[in-house]
Order: sequence, then structure tokens, then C-alpha cells
Amino acid sequence: MAINVFHIVSDKEWAGSEQYVYDLASELRKNGEYIEIVTRNRRQILDRFRELEVPISILPLKRLTDFDSVLRFARLIKRGKNIVHVHNPKDAAIAMLARKISENKNTRVVMTCHTVARPKRGPIYKRIYREIDKIIFVSHLAKTTFLESRSGMDPERITVIHNSVHHKLNGRDRAVNLREKLNIAADKRLIMFHGRIAPEKGVSVLLRALTQLDKERYHLVFIGAGDTKYLGEIKAFIVANPLLRNVTFLGYQDDVQPLLEQCDLGVLPSVWKEPFGLTNLEYMMLGKAHIATTNGAQHEYVKDGRTGILVSPDNYRALADAIERLLDNPELCRSIGEAAKAEFDSELCYDKFYARLTATYRSLF
Repeated sequence: MAINVFHIVSDKEWAGSEQYVYDLASELRKNGEYIEIVTRNRRQILDRFRELEVPISILPLKRLTDFDSVLRFARLIKRGKNIVHVHNPKDAAIAMLARKISENKNTRVVMTCHTVARPKRGPIYKRIYREIDKIIFVSHLAKTTFLESRSGMDPERITVIHNSVHHKLNGRDRAVNLREKLNIAADKRLIMFHGRIAPEKGVSVLLRALTQLDKERYHLVFIGAGDTKYLGEIKAFIVANPLLRNVTFLGYQDDVQPLLEQCDLGVLPSVWKEPFGLTNLEYMMLGKAHIATTNGAQHEYVKDGRTGILVSPDNYRALADAIERLLDNPELCRSIGEAAKAEFDSELCYDKFYARLTATYRSLF
């Protein structure tokens, strides 16, 4: 490709957009492309990106008018053909100012919108949206929501590229056997939730749904970290209801896929508008049936009753019914998982995502 790719990552915590950059940087490096990460001096973020063994530049990346970051970044893009890939408007402003100062006309700025949200307002943001070279939306829902209040944008500068996830089962031989570790009986179904333990992810709804089910039939494992106060609240609910013998919290796990492979089904009952859930894709990739909600972009890649089950958000009774449906019918669970994997392999696999994204990079020159 002979293009230098710089990803600016300024968030304080590791989340979906950081994983997006991590996987993409890994693939670019594997294919012999130059990739550099530009990020803040935060140990949690730096330690993860250092695993990639790619160049990393540390900048303050504080605000729209962070001229220290602008000047330092301008030196990095002084020469060559450069793609500066950002993930929020603030970093887009820094990249565009740096491009102007560098006087390098062979630098393009690309922004991926990872949320379902209307664009920020104000003259600075208006200029960003007018002059950015390409805006990538992770779903049609994200694009539609954005354009509702930012109509008139040049369609040539807008595209939708659905997210994907890497298949990472290198740790399978080292993975803990969850049934053995947690003493889960063979006749109990292993249900899994993975992601942020947060209200918007529907954790409370899931726990209420569990109170409607026969406790002898399942064990639920939560994988992920969350706010200490919220964790305290949901653990108090577990004690009060009593679900202690049916629920386990494993906390954050670096290598989650070998654990997901052990579950019978996944449940992701998000109550906010998911832009394009990477966690949903992991169940599909691994051939696992999963239950999700209808209030985000899930309908763009989950076919209800065929590659997953969709329920209305914040409806614990509907969620309980969906879980019970899969508990009652292992054959349905298996067929949904197989169809989900086939759909992922044909339409949503990482190779297709990578090809679409790099073609977008090349199209800008």
C-alpha cells in the first residue's frame, strides 16, 4: 500500500474503539504496512499497544486547541503519503491542524464514528465535518442518526464499514476449564455475558430475568470489569434474590475467546443503542447462539430466530422467555450457533472488514 498509517487514540480507558485500533494495527503490521499509534501517557493503554511492537508516539491530546500536540504531530506527518485515522472529532481537529502546519498535501484524515449520536455543533465542528476526507460509520444506524442533523454532506466522503473481530484462540490450551473450576454440573447450561459491567449494558435486566428461571438449569458467568459502586449494587441484588450459587464474576480477562468457547449461549441485553457490538460478533464467530436486544444496529447483522434471538430492551420477562427457549431446546441453540458462524464467515469476517477499510485508505490518493 506504501501509505503511512497513524491512529490517534486519546480515550482514558480501554474500550471498543481501542480494540478496533489494536486489531487493525496488528493486521496492518502483519501485512507489512507502516503503522504508528499516537496516544496519551496512560499505562493501561500503552501496555496493551506495546504488545503490538509498533512505533508509539505519546502526546497530550487534551483538547481541540492543544497546540503542543498539533505541532509535535505535524513533525510526524511532514513527509510521505499519510493516513491519519482518528476516532472522535477532537482528535480530528488536532490532525487537521497538524496537516495544515506540516504543509504535506499527501496527508488524509479519516474518522470512524463508533457511536450512535448526532454530530457535535459549533463552528469548529462544522469545519471538521466539512473538510475531513472520509467519515466511516460502523453501522447504517450510526450514519442515519448522524445525518439527521448534518444533512448535505458530500456522499463521497461518507461510508459504512461494519466492524469485525479477530479469531484469537491461541490461549485455548491454557484456558481454565470453567465447569471444573466453578463446579458446574454437567446438566446445567453455561450462560455467559462479557463486556462492561454497566447499567447501559442491561446487567440489571439480565439479573431480574434470572429470577424467573429454574435455578437448577443454569449458571451465569460475567466476564468484564465495572464501576465499584454499580458492582456493589448488583451483587446486593444477587444476595437478596438469592442467586449466589448461580452467578460468578470473573472480572476482566485479556484472553476472552477461549472462555467464550466453553459457553452454551451468550446474553447481551444492552439497553442503549449499540452502534455495532463487537461482543455479539464474537459469539457468532465462535458458533454460539446469543440473545441481544433490538434497540441498536443488531438487526443489521443478527437475523432474529436464525443467527440469534432479539428481544426488546429493558424487558426482563421477554429476556427470561428467550433464555428459557434456548434452555429448553439444545437443538435450536446448536442450529442458531451454526447459522451465526456461517453468516460471520461469509459476511462479517475480519478479512472482509480489512479489505474494505484498506480499499478506503487507498481511494483517498
